[in-house]
Amino acid sequence: MQSLDRALGVLTSVARFERASLSDLAREIGVPTATTHRILTTLQKHGYVTFDDERQEWMIGIEAYRTGASFLRRNSVLEIGRPILRRLMQDSGETANLAVPDGREVVFVGQVETSNPIRAFFPPGARTPMYASGTGKAILAAMKEAALGKLLKSADLTKFTDSTLASEEMLLRDLSETRARGWSHDREERYEGMSCIGAAIYNDKGEPCAGISVSGPTVRFDDVRATDLAELVVQAAQEITYLSGGQGPDQSDLSDG
Repeated sequence: MQSLDRALGVLTSVARFERASLSDLAREIGVPTATTHRILTTLQKHGYVTFDDERQEWMIGIEAYRTGASFLRRNSVLEIGRPILRRLMQDSGETANLAVPDGREVVFVGQVETSNPIRAFFPPGARTPMYASGTGKAILAAMKEAALGKLLKSADLTKFTDSTLASEEMLLRDLSETRARGWSHDREERYEGMSCIGAAIYNDKGEPCAGISVSGPTVRFDDVRATDLAELVVQAAQEITYLSGGQGPDQSDLSDG
């Protein structure tokens, strides 16, 4: 099982880096270079990674894409969300995003870009910490207290910008405001000059299972417009929740009592 664990670690690291040298990968997972190379060549044989001879870098292969595509096909939230994402982009004029939680991060699995020349862009599979993301903060705010406390206990609140909520006190205060109004507001907390409005999507148990958002330049996200954008985002989140068989919990149900 150790060899399988190492292979999955290598594959995950290749996906995170998008392009990486052998030495970088070996250092990332803490495995000798020779062992890492054997793992990579085995993954390459099965199509899960590929090697760029010119740049001497490893990348994700077609079989890894096919595996991920299988997840996308079976997830009703993602399937149902595609046309709603497009409509949200058209109604808001901003890039619309769909993300799912994975540990302490959110992974962007769907996006429809606006035609505005200055816009936000997150490639499919991109990850960001939940506390520094519009979709992530919406999901955190919708979690029950016990689950939220457990997640935050192990979180490393790295500061990305001057606006990042890099202390638990600041983050909890923001999540309380998010919970009260029903939508999150990322004010340049991950990237300078970029803002985001997000809302949670729920499963059939009333638990947050995904998040939807619009993102773009902060100059287009002033307080007045943020409220208008939030109305569109919340409506989209509620529609995806309903059509996928989910149910949004009452605010009073968010604590474990």
